[in-house]
Amino acid sequence: MTAETSVPSTALLAGADRDGSNYTARHLLVLEGLEAVRKRPGMYIGSTDSRGLMHCLWEIIDNSVDEALGGYCDHIDVILHDDGSVEVRDNGRGIPVDVEPKTGLSGVEVVMTKLHAGGKFGGGSYAASGGLHGVGASVVNALSARLDVEVDRSGHTHAISFRRGVPGVFAADGPDAKFEAASLRKAKKVPKTRTGTRVRYWADRQIFLKDAKLSLEHLHQRARQTAFLVPGLTIVVRDEYGLGQDGSKGEESFRFDGGISEFCEYLATDKPVCDVLRFSGQGTFKETVPVLDDHGQMTPTEVTRELGVDVAMRWGTGYDTTLKSFVNIIATPKGGTHVAGYEQAVAKTLNEVLRAKKLLRVAEDDIVKDDALEGLTAVVTVRLAEPQFEGQTKEVLGTSAARRIVNTVISKELKAFLTSTKRDDAAQARVVMEKAVSAARTRIAARQHKDAQRRKTALESSSLPAKLADCRSDDVDRSELFIVEGDSALGTAKLARNSEFQALLPIRGKILNVQKSSVTDMLKNVECGAIIQVIGAGSGRTFDIDAARYGKIIMMTDADVDGSHIRTLLLTLFHRYMRPMVEAGRVFAAVPPLHRVEIVQPKKGQDKYVYTYSDRELRDKLMEFESKGIRYKDSVQRYKGLGEMDADQLAETTMDPRHRTLRRINLGDLESAEQVFDLLMGNDVAPRKEFISSSAATLDRSRIDA
Repeated sequence: MTAETSVPSTALLAGADRDGSNYTARHLLVLEGLEAVRKRPGMYIGSTDSRGLMHCLWEIIDNSVDEALGGYCDHIDVILHDDGSVEVRDNGRGIPVDVEPKTGLSGVEVVMTKLHAGGKFGGGSYAASGGLHGVGASVVNALSARLDVEVDRSGHTHAISFRRGVPGVFAADGPDAKFEAASLRKAKKVPKTRTGTRVRYWADRQIFLKDAKLSLEHLHQRARQTAFLVPGLTIVVRDEYGLGQDGSKGEESFRFDGGISEFCEYLATDKPVCDVLRFSGQGTFKETVPVLDDHGQMTPTEVTRELGVDVAMRWGTGYDTTLKSFVNIIATPKGGTHVAGYEQAVAKTLNEVLRAKKLLRVAEDDIVKDDALEGLTAVVTVRLAEPQFEGQTKEVLGTSAARRIVNTVISKELKAFLTSTKRDDAAQARVVMEKAVSAARTRIAARQHKDAQRRKTALESSSLPAKLADCRSDDVDRSELFIVEGDSALGTAKLARNSEFQALLPIRGKILNVQKSSVTDMLKNVECGAIIQVIGAGSGRTFDIDAARYGKIIMMTDADVDGSHIRTLLLTLFHRYMRPMVEAGRVFAAVPPLHRVEIVQPKKGQDKYVYTYSDRELRDKLMEFESKGIRYKDSVQRYKGLGEMDADQLAETTMDPRHRTLRRINLGDLESAEQVFDLLMGNDVAPRKEFISSSAATLDRSRIDA
């Protein structure tokens, strides 16, 4: 029982004078039992909107899940009835129905009507549980217009109902039926082997807002998460109310025997660089807690607690970190001491092994937490009796010993993996460590290149590469950057461009193949560094497309094999380090012509020069001329490179927006594109050699520029 004191506003207005002489004890309001919950529901469920409504459901579900954690339950049904009520069924032991000696009430009535009462205080019923404060079921009862409880136990079904916390029986279905006070009763006989609890309640609309409603999506997410955390538990969610899309009804079942290893795979969205690692262990700690003695008094006593640690983790190719943490299957979205211990252990252990294996140079600083966690997906769970939380919502774990124990367990297990001599484990550990080192070097390089990642103003333009021929316009949507192959083509392009909105950046030869180079090598490469600096939006996970200095990036290379290779190398750079530009459709390939045909004595309105872009198009065009009797010079000009065109020809065919042809680069199939880049540009030579050998017979030899 708890009491809350408050000052009624009417008493202050009517009875109390300015000096407070009439403010006496009669103005105090004492709230008995569940009245406190109805008076201040936000203290117990956070709010009276949809979030509070969902919190009530979690409280009832978590009681059933606690039975599953103890090994007494393997099936939970959650039913959203069409009359707006919610029912939770389990096949656990059932709430005790015998009389509790101190109150003289049945166990069901104690659990449902007394705050801070339940089986999770003394340690004799649950070794670890989600409900810890003993207010969950009683709070839901207090905030329900009607709540029905049925318990199968000792060969009988025991039943009782409550109306806004008052025990009794309803004469008919629904919260508005006739009600009279009563205590727990035996409803019918059942087999002695059948046990379980069924709780059905109607939320009180006097308490909750009119627009408060349950979210089927959130319910599915929570049920799936719980099924991952308790292997072997089946949770069935049946929607009879119609909360699905377009008011549809249905049923979803969740069961995952793989536990948090399967959960980790489910959460990960990138390609793995190592298998899912499963680390577990335990430790003990002592704490002083009040314990009920034989005389019914709370006596401070030092007790020894056991804390179990279970972690699943795996690194992937991505940059983001996904970390889910739980205490006794209760999510702790804001972390706590267990998460702090885990993150500290990962960073510390990686640094120790990197130094031992000399993967970090002596002059280099230690990697930091963000480097170690880059691309990591992890599920961190701990189980212990009576953890210390911040508030009833349990978002942060405060048990200080959890940090030390989790740190010790993870440090030992992770070090064993990183130093393993097994071939597969050693190879995966090497990739993980190299990824962490690469992340650290990228972070340092990004900091050093911070100035190069900002949009340069006119006053700062001197810091841009000297070979950049910039445009005058600062309108990003209109501006274009041409990446030109070679200085010879640059000279012609300068004369051919419209300097108002077209900028030119020449590159010398073939740039670095970034698919099989480190980030540090990429940033050190003059050509790659110049491209990133000129675009001005950064690279990798720091890339900010809104900071890009140009609306279009156009690769203008020769129409030969070397030009195609250079274009592929440039695409590799954009695909790996500036992918948002490609995804936004802002990267293009220019299409210069291959041939120029000169017409002899063209008629009025007929072009003197005709350009073609492939050998087949040339053959078709010449046949068309012959059939129409159009004369042309036999010496058809074949362009070997952009430098062979004069400025007018280049502008007319390749650079003038009114006449040119551009190919937009897109990622229609990202996974397929990544596989192709790995195959053609990656480190593994054998698959590339096999691809070339197997494809040689199907090659169209006419496409080779011989």
